[in-house]
Amino acid sequence: MQGLSKTLILKLKDKTQTILPHPSHFELPEKVLQFGTGVLLRGLPDFLIDNANRQGIFNGRIVVVKSTDGGDTTAFEQQDNLYTLCIRGIENGEIIKENVICSTISRVLSAKSHWQEVLACTKNPELQIVISNTTEVGIELIKEDIFQNPPASFPAKLLAFLYARYQAFDGHPNKGMVIVPTELVVNNGDKLQAILLELAHFNQLDNNFIYWLKHSNHCCNSLVDRIVPGKPPATMQRELNEQLGYDDELLAICEPYNLWTIQGDARIKNVLCFHQANPGIFIEPDIERFRELKLRMLNGTHTLSCGLAFLAGFTTVKEAMQDAKMAHFIQDIMFSEIAKGIPYKMPAEEIQRFGNQVLDRFRNPYLDHKWLSITLQYTSKMQMRNVPTLLHFYKNNQETPEYIALGFAAYLLFMKAVKEEKEIYYGFVNNEFYQIQDPQAAFFYNLWQEFEPEQLVEKVLTDTALWDADLSKLSGFTESVTDFLIQILNANPKEVLNGFLVEKV
Repeated sequence: MQGLSKTLILKLKDKTQTILPHPSHFELPEKVLQFGTGVLLRGLPDFLIDNANRQGIFNGRIVVVKSTDGGDTTAFEQQDNLYTLCIRGIENGEIIKENVICSTISRVLSAKSHWQEVLACTKNPELQIVISNTTEVGIELIKEDIFQNPPASFPAKLLAFLYARYQAFDGHPNKGMVIVPTELVVNNGDKLQAILLELAHFNQLDNNFIYWLKHSNHCCNSLVDRIVPGKPPATMQRELNEQLGYDDELLAICEPYNLWTIQGDARIKNVLCFHQANPGIFIEPDIERFRELKLRMLNGTHTLSCGLAFLAGFTTVKEAMQDAKMAHFIQDIMFSEIAKGIPYKMPAEEIQRFGNQVLDRFRNPYLDHKWLSITLQYTSKMQMRNVPTLLHFYKNNQETPEYIALGFAAYLLFMKAVKEEKEIYYGFVNNEFYQIQDPQAAFFYNLWQEFEPEQLVEKVLTDTALWDADLSKLSGFTESVTDFLIQILNANPKEVLNGFLVEKV
């Protein structure tokens, strides 16, 4: 079977339902420098820019810098930097199956092998934007010489690029860059800017450049949200290649939902004009409400449901959503309690709309999101995602949040290790051992060894080192968590869930 290429696209014209690039797209100028080749970048920012190009709005391509040593750029070269995105999922209750060949990447340069070519991009007057996703570890300060070939860290590479840009245009105030990191770090733009400034001082760069760095470049905080699992399993890959009629080594699957929020003003909007073609892009002075919605409604619901769902015998999120009772619990905990505890004021209709989108994403039949994976770092997730919600719920409501109490009780039971091997702790459910991947596993192992459920609940809820608050002071919460914990200790969690929902009707 023929591989994906520019030549193939001409042959596919009028013979496929796959969305193809127009030949003129290959002539568009490079307007974006991107650090990273990962599937999230290809499945979200690159796809959205490609979508804008198809609508004649942005009309620019991306030169990609491969920052790490792992892998190579051969697949990009062989496929003329083209790749297929297979969009699969549910949107507004409808099944979505769409294939798009993206042509937004113009070339891929290896930082290790092509650093001088990367620096040569600084002379391009049309280049205005930097995008990155170098993982959370990428936005870290490493005090190093930026004149290495190349520097080791992403911030040092970026600073070297900006310094060369400054020199190429004699410090012209309009030749700075709009920099949008997409790493999953809170206030990622602010953090990156602070690192750039510290690195500039460490490298003893001149004050005029530092002024230009501060005032002509804009590091924007941003938040991205789209599930892009990446290359499918071999069997599915073969099936998709057969359906498409060609081989694609860069093919990736993603869900329909996409969100890219960027903190910025009118000037940023003007530069990032591709937002006009994409309703999933929001450029606003304050993006905190988007972070709160995702953290509470999506992540928080996952965290409060994962223990109960796993203990009840569900392996994946979609499997749980196919069970009427478990799906009822997930929907109700989100809308009846979590939505009432979001510590940020926002319109009810926006919360409702976002929640419905979350439920569509949970139901996606094409994604296998395992509940056990969601339990990773369970305790810290509970503290960050759900404790503020719980406290805010009590502040605004005169009732005990029983769905949250049941979710918390399931968390405590999930954390009950029955054996330890080489400092790895295992729980036991449904006749199988499971690994508890949480730094607090030893702490809970000792608690379960020493205390009965009533005392254990009291010990955990009063532990301010875990929660930054004494949760036992919340009216009725200790009693409710204790009652649910005893129930699911003595009966099948699914039966407890069914009985709980019957009482709620």
